[in-house]
Amino acid sequence: MDHFSALEDPREGWRVLYPLPEILLLVLCATLAGMEDFVEIVLWGKERLDFLRRFLPFERGIPSHDALNDVFNALDAELFQHCFVSWVETLRDTDPELIAIDGKTSRRTHARSKGREPLHLVSAWASRQRLVLGQEAVADKSNEIVAIPLLLQRLELTGALVTIDAIGTQIEIAKIITERGGDYLLSLKANRPALLSEVETFFADPANAADWEACDTVDADHGRLEQRHHRVCHKVDWLFSDRRFPDEREFPGLAMIAVVQTTTERGDKVEEEQRYYISSAKLDAKTFAKAVRDHWSVENRLHWVLDVVFHDDLARLRTGFGPQNMAVVKHMAMNLIRHPKDRHSLKNRRKLACLNSDYLESLIRNQSPLT
Repeated sequence: MDHFSALEDPREGWRVLYPLPEILLLVLCATLAGMEDFVEIVLWGKERLDFLRRFLPFERGIPSHDALNDVFNALDAELFQHCFVSWVETLRDTDPELIAIDGKTSRRTHARSKGREPLHLVSAWASRQRLVLGQEAVADKSNEIVAIPLLLQRLELTGALVTIDAIGTQIEIAKIITERGGDYLLSLKANRPALLSEVETFFADPANAADWEACDTVDADHGRLEQRHHRVCHKVDWLFSDRRFPDEREFPGLAMIAVVQTTTERGDKVEEEQRYYISSAKLDAKTFAKAVRDHWSVENRLHWVLDVVFHDDLARLRTGFGPQNMAVVKHMAMNLIRHPKDRHSLKNRRKLACLNSDYLESLIRNQSPLT
């Protein structure tokens, strides 16, 4: 609550019946306990009022769902995100981290009658600690290229390896990462045709094999066999020679190029794919293979959990800053619900939080549960 004390109450002071800290605590606890919308949050709050009064007075009880909706629509979304980043930094340890940047659309947050597109958030995911580090909403008629730098400016990147898909392969983005003490690992696709062509040509020539290091991995599950051949090259001086375009801007600190050749077998069907990368870090082939693999954990550890455990794609908030602010609450809940070391699934932890007040208290205090 201290980290969110900087939030300004958007309501007129003389009309405030339910203090903002009480509203924030109610919504967070109810979200942890499995409630999906403001109607359910109010029902839960009325049944668990004694629990909430362990922490704050709640002298006037629980506000209506309309009151909750109005407050969350009006809260300053940018400041709310800043408060979230400040809080989550207290959960991080000091070891180097791989930070995956990726976007997700909440499909039912559109308002077609008002010309509002669904909420699209770019999130930062710490794959080793499995923490959501921050988020930035993509503005209407904009794209992730604009949102990613804003998100990166809020994060502590010292010593981190930041991985982004091809849309983030921009010189300005790479510059922000390196200036803030991190390294980048960026996917290289057709949005950088000249550089992509040269990297493709390099790895296609067997005569260059002496300059690269290789590593192979194999995954087999659900009737699918996937073999990945990774190659990295730290000899990149030739990319900056005079034969290149004189006015071409260079990626800052570029120290490595790499490729992953994937062969996937499903029954009688075989698919092949090659993905190319550039990086400011001189990773060995094994570390590169792990980094590429860890980047995609943002899909099954974050986006999948939001959809399946928190039912994000069913959320229907469509006005004001409500969608962005509730996304922050869900990210808070996700970080807290991953903390226990028990054997319960994330889904069952939410159920247990609803049934057992002591378990819920251990979650919001970020302590090991007693059960």
